[in-house]
Amino acid sequence: MERPLRIVIAGGGTGGHLFPGIAVAEEIKRRDMLSEVIFVGTEYGIEASVIPREGYPLKFLRAEGVVGKSVVRKIKGTAKMVFSLLDSYRLLRSLRPDVVVGTGGYASFSPVLAGRLMSLPTVVMEQNAVPGLANTLLGKIADAVCVTYHESISYFPVNKTFITGNPIRDGVLSGTKEKAYDLFGLGKDKFTILVLGGSSGARKINNAVCEGFSHLTMVKAKIQFLHQTGKADYEAIRETYRKWGFSGTVTAFIHRMPEAYAVADLVISRAGSSTLAELMAIGKASILIPYPYAANNHQEFNARKLSGMNAARMILDRDVNGEGLAKNIMELYSDNNVRLELQKACSALGKPDAAQKVVDIVMSLVRAKKVRRTELKAARNRTGKEN
Repeated sequence: MERPLRIVIAGGGTGGHLFPGIAVAEEIKRRDMLSEVIFVGTEYGIEASVIPREGYPLKFLRAEGVVGKSVVRKIKGTAKMVFSLLDSYRLLRSLRPDVVVGTGGYASFSPVLAGRLMSLPTVVMEQNAVPGLANTLLGKIADAVCVTYHESISYFPVNKTFITGNPIRDGVLSGTKEKAYDLFGLGKDKFTILVLGGSSGARKINNAVCEGFSHLTMVKAKIQFLHQTGKADYEAIRETYRKWGFSGTVTAFIHRMPEAYAVADLVISRAGSSTLAELMAIGKASILIPYPYAANNHQEFNARKLSGMNAARMILDRDVNGEGLAKNIMELYSDNNVRLELQKACSALGKPDAAQKVVDIVMSLVRAKKVRRTELKAARNRTGKEN
């Protein structure tokens, strides 16, 4: 009896690299519950806390990033890469997966490279318009590359690069407003602004929102906020809301994002790849404030693409302040037509079936590998009979 399909998904560090991998895992399990999905990452990335909660096995590597690090950290990271490659080889030899999928970041480099050296089918997923170092290198040797944006194609071999979109988790599309009102204690008759700064919050965004209160007093009774602050700023931001008397819910972290998206009339956010994929899949009007220190400035590239297609508003981090942010909020609150145009353009860019497309490619590589194995076995048998 043939064993179930076994897939290794490598990557993490940030939600932008991890959550698309989870979306792919969900689609694989949806097609065949007997399939085995094993995640590979590091003890220091977000995967260490998220993957166990999702119920998937997680294996750790000795790996560390080198991009944007000091000389000493670069040397240390490069040395760890050797150990990471050994770890990956031993792990893959033990697991004997049918395919290795890399979701980007330093934690994906060694497993995909080891998989390629072991003649395993390999797939690389690129979420950003400008690929990072790991994916730029891996894309040259992997069997297939799945990209989100057309602009990424030029960085990879054209004959094996596919525009699939960035996979999003099934649950993102399942939130309802009614459930959100109860879950977050929000009023049903108010314009709701969702403020996100990533899983750790964003001080620049937090401060700009609070500075904007003095310019929003005329609509204070008609709007409300659902504000994810991050742990560091939680107490200070909550106190500022109390001081100004703006209503809503302030929380260090939002665990139920489907409901948060469902209830939002407007989203203020960084421009991470996973967040943008989710916004596009559900079609939300947004004000994007890209993180200026993201690798290769990819958040600004992502945000500019949406802004240039009238699918979002963009304010650069260096330019954001309370007055300017409040002005944008007022325009989008007051003009329903402008907001609807943003929603339509954003939704048109969405690819809610991205996970399905990626898994189609993964499965095609697995089938091709099985065909080659069968043909090789048949050829050996023929040779044996002839001798």
